[in-house]
Amino acid sequence: MRFVCPSFSDLYEPNVEIKTFPDGDSYVRVPSAGEARGKDVLLLNRLYPEQDSSIFQTLLALRAIREQSPKSITLVVPYLPYSRQDKVFKEGEIKSAKVLCNLLKREGVDLLVTFDCHFIKKEGEFEYGGLKIMNLSLNRNLVEKAREIAGEELEIMSPDEGANYLVEEFGGSSMKKERGDYREGKEAYREIKEVKMENDVSGKPVLIIDDMISTGGTMLRAVENVKRGGAERVVCTASHGFFLKNSLEKLRESGEVFVSDTIPTEVSKVSIKKHLEKIPGMEKE
Repeated sequence: MRFVCPSFSDLYEPNVEIKTFPDGDSYVRVPSAGEARGKDVLLLNRLYPEQDSSIFQTLLALRAIREQSPKSITLVVPYLPYSRQDKVFKEGEIKSAKVLCNLLKREGVDLLVTFDCHFIKKEGEFEYGGLKIMNLSLNRNLVEKAREIAGEELEIMSPDEGANYLVEEFGGSSMKKERGDYREGKEAYREIKEVKMENDVSGKPVLIIDDMISTGGTMLRAVENVKRGGAERVVCTASHGFFLKNSLEKLRESGEVFVSDTIPTEVSKVSIKKHLEKIPGMEKE
């Protein structure tokens, strides 16, 4: 049985109600929750943007379903917020990724399905924070689309070693990134000190692929490298496109850019729908 939140309305018809009270609190209703009793259930919700309220709305929907005693609950979240906070750099910091996974597990999630989860860096099934996770990768779809745009003979690389898993099966390579400490001020952002590239890209079309483009700092430095190296053409892509701080405009000035629709954007050229339809239970609806 499938429950679809309004954030998924571009792909499926919603049957979960999510509204906001005048004071900003969330209102969540699952009208057909009673039909979940004894069944394998899927809940689909995007948790970005407005991730904090979206997470709480998901917890409310999960509780409404869980109270009907379903056989199992699979939660489908294309981009998992807080996935970058899986390490402690300074005393007193929290692994927010673990806290979120703990919460989802406690609210009855038997399996979380997500795409290119930042702290997993590999396709397959894993467990983190007590939660079973199926991590799907969009790397093949992104590379296929890039080849449609710029031809088969692409030099494929990632902007740092953390995203190497996205390119290694294509014989790709990774640049080396060094980050500094957090900036002063209210925004939690670690400076990028340097992004190094050793490849010879002179006269070649280049694809740079990452799991996400947030403020674009890493991707823009990578583009600078390949441009400086004489690349004939540059294509930038990622599974998740946030495009904060005018980064989309900046990347477009340097070449082509596209992402998937894990987070719908104006440059979402790769759909996750075919992957979703392979999840057990999705094909029955």
